[in-house]
Amino acid sequence: MATNETLIERVLLTNDDGIDAPGLAVLEAVAATIAREVWVVAPEHDQSGTSHSISLHAPLRFSRQGERRFGIGGTPGDCVVMAVRHLMLEAPPTLVLAGVNRGANLGVETVFSGTVGAAMAGMLLGLPSIALSQAFTDREAVKWETARALAPSVIRHLWAAGWSDQACLNVNFPDVAPDAAGPLTLTRQGVGLVKRIDVVARNDPRGFDYHWLKFHRGPRQEDADTEAAVVAAGGISVTPLQFERTAEGALVL
Repeated sequence: MATNETLIERVLLTNDDGIDAPGLAVLEAVAATIAREVWVVAPEHDQSGTSHSISLHAPLRFSRQGERRFGIGGTPGDCVVMAVRHLMLEAPPTLVLAGVNRGANLGVETVFSGTVGAAMAGMLLGLPSIALSQAFTDREAVKWETARALAPSVIRHLWAAGWSDQACLNVNFPDVAPDAAGPLTLTRQGVGLVKRIDVVARNDPRGFDYHWLKFHRGPRQEDADTEAAVVAAGGISVTPLQFERTAEGALVL
């Protein structure tokens, strides 16, 4: 239960793994310790990889799943817009938190991430926003206790420090026990771990073809101040992200 001394008045939580995801349960527990009021507006189903997308060609529906808790039939971006412009219209959130994502969001992968996309939607709406992700090496043994133990102090520190309203923050917790994690470190986006995307073709029991898209990840050459390098070394990374992505060096006319 948050105390009256907390700095954060009203926090909106969302994610891209879906409203029943374990990472969102972790974030709800974290938010309860740092905020007076917590709202959850999250996708009803997994929306990983939906990036910043919003639904312009289909109606949005929501289901009430508890006090200040709603499931949305749409993307993480839809969830943030629905929360801020409809469900919380009379009292908008002070801070948007997206996550805790199952798996790190590093480098190029942040372009595809619905978790990061939700934070950027919050930024677009003029709200301080943070994406939070938990790295893992074994999908069946994600160290949720690391994010659970460290996120409250990380969020409080960032909130107190403040940041530009032209940026949102991307935080990644390492795949180590909480007491083995390194310090919170300001990082650059860097390249990350994605090497390529492939198409995996399969055949269903009725004889019809179907296809999966699959990321291939692995270590890549990175500078020491990038988020992938810091997380690999056991540190907690925080990278300010913005919409402006112009490759200035490529503008040769």
